[in-house]
Amino acid sequence: MDTFDPVVLARIQFAANMTFHILFPSISIAMGWFLLFFKTRFIATGQAHWMATYQFWVKIFALTFALGVVSGITMSFQFGTNWPGFMNKVGNVAGPLLAFEVLTAFFLEATFLGIMLYGRGRVSERIHTLATFLVAFGTSMSAFWILALNSWMHTPSGFEMIEGKAHVTSWLAVIFNPSFPYRMTHMMIASGLVVSFLLAGVSAYRWLQNDRGSDVMATLRSGIFVAAVLIPIQIFVGDMHGLNTREYQPAKLAAMEAVWDTQNGVPAVLFALPDAETRTNRFEIAIPKLGSFYLTHDWNGEVAGVNAFGDKHPPVAPVFWAFRVMVGVGLLMFAVSWFVTFQLRRQADISNFTARILVAMTFAGWLALLSGWYVTEIGRQPWLVYGVLTTAQAASSVPATNIGFTLVMYLLLYVILLFAYVSAVFYLAKKAGAQRGHYV
Repeated sequence: MDTFDPVVLARIQFAANMTFHILFPSISIAMGWFLLFFKTRFIATGQAHWMATYQFWVKIFALTFALGVVSGITMSFQFGTNWPGFMNKVGNVAGPLLAFEVLTAFFLEATFLGIMLYGRGRVSERIHTLATFLVAFGTSMSAFWILALNSWMHTPSGFEMIEGKAHVTSWLAVIFNPSFPYRMTHMMIASGLVVSFLLAGVSAYRWLQNDRGSDVMATLRSGIFVAAVLIPIQIFVGDMHGLNTREYQPAKLAAMEAVWDTQNGVPAVLFALPDAETRTNRFEIAIPKLGSFYLTHDWNGEVAGVNAFGDKHPPVAPVFWAFRVMVGVGLLMFAVSWFVTFQLRRQADISNFTARILVAMTFAGWLALLSGWYVTEIGRQPWLVYGVLTTAQAASSVPATNIGFTLVMYLLLYVILLFAYVSAVFYLAKKAGAQRGHYV
C-alpha cells in the first residue's frame, strides 16, 4: 500500500464515505415533506389509507435518518485525520457553518423525530403534525447549511486572507455565494426525484406482491406525479446552473463537455473517449454547434477549452462520463414518469409491465444523484477551495498503509450496510399488507 499516493487514497476514502452518506440525506430531505403531505391529507380527508401510508414510510424515514447521521459523523472525523489543512486554512468559515447545521437543523430533527415515530395517540393530532413539519424543516435546514459550505468551496466569497487563513468579512456573502442558489435548488429537486422514484418503486413492488390497497396506489401516484412535475423544472435549473458554472468554474465546464481547445460554436459531444495524453477525443460522436447553444445560449458562443487552464483543471474523462450518466438517467426518469402519468390518467391501475419498470427504477434517483455529485466534486479538482486551497495542500501526512487499511474496512462495512438497508426496505414492503389493519 506504500506504493500508492496517500493523497489519492485519502481522496478515494473521502469519496467512498461521501458516496455512502449522501444516499441517505437525499432521501431524508424530501421524505420529510412527503410525510407531511400524507399526514395533512389524512387530516383533510379522514381517509385511513393516508395514515397507512404515513405509518409505513415513517419507518423507512427513521432507518434512513439513522444511517445518515452515523455516516455523517464518520465523514466529519476525516477532516481532522486526512485533511487538516482544510480546517487550518478555512476553518473560520467552515467551522461556524457546520456548527450552525448542528444547532439549527440536527437538534431540531433529533428532538421531534421521536414524536413523529411514537407520539401519535400520546399527543394531539396537531402537535404530531407540527412535529412532522419541524423534522421536515430540519432536514431542509441541514441541507441549507451543508450546501452553503459546499457552494462556498466552489465559489468562495465574503472573506479575506490574513496570514494564510481565511477570515469572514460578510457572512451573507459567504452563505449566499454565487453558486449557492443554483446548487441548493438543484439538490432539493434531486432529493425530491430520489424519493419520488423510491415511493413509486416500492409501491409497485407491493402491487406485484398483490398488496393493492388504496394506500399503495395513493403512494405510487404521489411519487410519479411529483416526479413528472419536478424533472422539467430540474432541466431548467440545471441549465441555469450550467451558465453559472461557465462563469465561475470554466475548467469544470470544459471537462464536462470534453472541450480541449477554446473555440466558438463548440459541438455537443454525445460519445467520446477523452485522451488526457494527446488531449483529444477518440471515437467522438458530436452534433455541431449544439454545445455552444446550450452552454452559452448562442449557436456561435465561445467556450473555454481544457488547454486554456494549464495543469489547473480536473481529470476530463471521469467528469465527462459522470455528467452523461447523470443526464442519461435523468432523461430515462423523465420518460418513465411521463409514461406512467399518462397511463394513470387513462386508467385507475397499472399493468404488470409498468410495475416491473418502476421496481427497476426504484433507486434510479441515487444513480443520477451520485453521478451529478461526482461531476461537482471531481470537477473542482485540483482545488479543495476553488482558487484558495488545493487538495494536495490540505492533505495530512498519514501513511498510505493506514489510509488503505481503513479504506478497505469502510468499503466492506458500507457494502454490508447498503445491502441491509435495501433488504430492510423491501422486507417492510412485503410485510406491510399483513399489518394494514393496525395502522389506524
